[in-house]
Amino acid sequence: MSRIGRMPITVPAGVEVTIAEGNVVTVKGPKGTLTKNLHPDMIIEKEGAEITVKRPSDDKAHRSLHGLTRTLLHNMVVGVNETYRKELEINGVGYRASKEGKNLVMNLGYSHPVTVSEVDGITIEVPGPNKVVIVGCDKQQVGQFAAEVREKRPPEPYKGKGIKYVDEVIRRKVGKTGAKK
Repeated sequence: MSRIGRMPITVPAGVEVTIAEGNVVTVKGPKGTLTKNLHPDMIIEKEGAEITVKRPSDDKAHRSLHGLTRTLLHNMVVGVNETYRKELEINGVGYRASKEGKNLVMNLGYSHPVTVSEVDGITIEVPGPNKVVIVGCDKQQVGQFAAEVREKRPPEPYKGKGIKYVDEVIRRKVGKTGAKK
């Protein structure tokens, strides 16, 4: 039995979960609404303030879907209640970010400023010129958007210049050495 899959999901107060035909799950909360079409083979049951996920058989496919389905549901419940956030840090001389309307404008050492627009369900915050915070209720969407922003100038190993996650550690390399005679 899947250790993750068999754990029940507790639904906090203020969060409403609806399970429709074909395992279409809608979760409404104070921070937003998420709808996801989960695998139709999984058995999702709601009893009071708890949701349990069961599998119909011990097939390999059902075993692998068991923990996945439970984790996706849990991420939806947590997201509409608290939201997810990814923090990015910009390192480099002259590298900075600012917010203009709904756009994130970054100077990253190119001959032009790099502009990234907000997507539905994602909010961009710029608390400082070298810090970008991406907030949203869908964990996958927040992570994907953060990866796309980081991709504009990934950190390089010699000086560490570029966009990195706050908790990311960049392995540094030693530069060239002088010519030996």
